[in-house]
Amino acid sequence: MRQSDSKLSRLVVLGATGGTGRAAVDVALRAGHEVTAVVRREGALPPAPGLTVVLIPDFTEADRLAAAIAGHDAVISALGTTARGPVTVCTVGVRAALLAMSRTGVRRLVAVSAHGAAESRDRSWYSLLLWASVGHKMRDKESMEALIRASGSDWTIVRPPALKDTAPTGRYRTGSDSVVRLTSAVSRADLADFLVREAVEPAYLHQTPRILA
Repeated sequence: MRQSDSKLSRLVVLGATGGTGRAAVDVALRAGHEVTAVVRREGALPPAPGLTVVLIPDFTEADRLAAAIAGHDAVISALGTTARGPVTVCTVGVRAALLAMSRTGVRRLVAVSAHGAAESRDRSWYSLLLWASVGHKMRDKESMEALIRASGSDWTIVRPPALKDTAPTGRYRTGSDSVVRLTSAVSRADLADFLVREAVEPAYLHQTPRILA
């Protein structure tokens, strides 16, 4: 659904070729926003009205990332990886994005982390199994979160449970009080809807909301 013109924004999506990033691009375009998708591979996204694709293979290219972010209203980070072993994609990417945002005056950042990171890590079966299986990715997310919290940006860190490639429901719940159980999950489409809404109209500024189906 297209939002009113007064609410249309220019958004940057990092990690735009991953499942969540692609969903965020789709949601934003359908709502009428202008989207700049930062990708690492040529031809990674098909052309679409309202979409600008910027190829930046290496986030250490600070000038190119700053040029991509300049003039936008918000940055959505859906960075992640399927790689095994120690990873730093979230930390490196968000560090570069925060530097570019500082240089260009863009303040709004909405970043995808995961339930179980930082203070949300508990002794539940969910957290225990998550850290046992993908602890390397969780350490990367915790490092990313620390950078965001220390920044001067207007940030929101979203902590979903397991993600599913299923149709959107539009009936998801957000907040910090919901209990995440071993079977908790949410669709990438619903997560993407929340990311775009939160980027455009912040409801959880400097907070770490969960999202549950």
